[in-house]
Amino acid sequence: MKAIVDLFSTDYGLFSITVIVFVIAMGYWFYRFFVKKMEESEREVGRIER
Repeated sequence: MKAIVDLFSTDYGLFSITVIVFVIAMGYWFYRFFVKKMEESEREVGRIER
């Protein structure tokens, strides 16, 4: 319980939450970015082979 209190009530706890949320959001953004680029690449390869 002390860990939860420290996580939400101290400056280093709040910074940790901020970093965790930022890394998760960045991972989601990179996932969408790379999936989009792979789909574009597949469309380009399809045009070249035809």
